[in-house]
Amino acid sequence: MSSKDWLEKDFYAVLGVSKSASTDDIKKAYRKLARELHPDHNPDNPQSEERFKAVSEAHDVLSDARKRKEYDEMRQLFGSGAFRRGAGGSGGGGAGGGAGHSDVRLSEEGGVR
Repeated sequence: MSSKDWLEKDFYAVLGVSKSASTDDIKKAYRKLARELHPDHNPDNPQSEERFKAVSEAHDVLSDARKRKEYDEMRQLFGSGAFRRGAGGSGGGGAGGGAGHSDVRLSEEGGVR
């Protein structure tokens, strides 16, 4: 699974739990949904199969403390757009006070600040 996948998917919503859900809450939600959506219970239903895969993927990430922490940090950092706008969204320099994205584009176009 790529980092881009993690940014585009809200695993908490897939499982129907809050971001502060405990590991037990995540497990309970997963088991309930997995039983309902399992391909054996829904033969010839591609929507259930896709949803089952999404629920399994969400559980895989959120049930592992390390993956969950990484997912939460990545969504907070990149989901806010901080790196698209420059650090802090000020439009100024990056985290180290260096060139922001707009400065780099100007340099690539031949202009130098």
